[in-house]
Amino acid sequence: MQSGVGSVGSLEDGKVPYARTTIQSTRPLPLRLLPFLLLFLVVVSMYSFLSLYMSLFLKIQNVVPVVQSRIQPCVQEPCTLEKWIRPPSYLIHTMNDSELFWRASFVPRIKEYPFKRTPKIAFMFLTRGPLPMSPLWDKFFKGNEKLYSIYIHSSPSYDPDFPTSSAFYGRQIPSQDTEWGMMSLCDGERRLLANALLDISNEWFVLLSEACIPLKNFSIVYEYISRSRFSFIGAFDEPGQYGRGRYNEKMSPEVNLTEWRKGSQWFELSRKLAVDIVQDSVYYPKFEQFCRPVCFVDEHYFQTMLSIQSPHLLANRSLTWVVWPRHKPHPATFGKADVNENFFKKISEDS
Repeated sequence: MQSGVGSVGSLEDGKVPYARTTIQSTRPLPLRLLPFLLLFLVVVSMYSFLSLYMSLFLKIQNVVPVVQSRIQPCVQEPCTLEKWIRPPSYLIHTMNDSELFWRASFVPRIKEYPFKRTPKIAFMFLTRGPLPMSPLWDKFFKGNEKLYSIYIHSSPSYDPDFPTSSAFYGRQIPSQDTEWGMMSLCDGERRLLANALLDISNEWFVLLSEACIPLKNFSIVYEYISRSRFSFIGAFDEPGQYGRGRYNEKMSPEVNLTEWRKGSQWFELSRKLAVDIVQDSVYYPKFEQFCRPVCFVDEHYFQTMLSIQSPHLLANRSLTWVVWPRHKPHPATFGKADVNENFFKKISEDS
């Protein structure tokens, strides 16, 4: 029997067996199939290329870029009572006078405070520039930080250089130029009052100049002012050319001659009277228009207005010791040679 692959010779013939293989020749691939094969290879290659491209494209599209924002989230401060009663930590602001006076005129209708309030004295310095007496005032204020506030109104061109350890450091308010004898001087005083009123703990307001010095220690001053039911401002009906002689009939009917008052520029006022001055829109236009340089408006405006509105709240004298030379518009000044033991003894006797 013959197989298709090979056969083995019989052993019975006594011959050495041998293997015989038959090699069948392969048929050549028909030429007509070659174009189809090439087309198949091209299609497969294109399919593979497109699959790879789509895979990479979809992978890129699915990657979401993460960009870290530099904008910090806005954390809004809770609207608590502390937010409303906290005094301004920085006295410089962008409010104009109208905005400032409006803001400062807010008054609680309920007299009792719903928190523990320690009343303070606002010491307001109306100056032209430096405060040469500041080292002495620093000693006066030391140890009483919770009982006072300081405010400085100076020339806008003045750049203060108080040391950080001074009580005057960072206490300058937005200021404007003031002119002696003009309404701009009273504007500076109203500006001081308004800024001090923004601190709800300020209960008493004392106006001072760069030439003032304390004559008593802080505890005596605080006790004297806090126990008094009066505000200290001089307001006198003075006859003659330096008193009634400065009155202008055009100020009537808001101000009559019998209501015209004169007094020192320096004062101590309660919070109520400070608000009255800041919110005034009745007397201010009259004094601005009809109390011109020879009138010296700072000696008449507050004195007359408060005498008309609240005469029962005035002590009718000032806490500032001043010497007025006869027939001179400015108070006397004292130098190093004048200041001695007898000088202070005289002040104590006069006051």
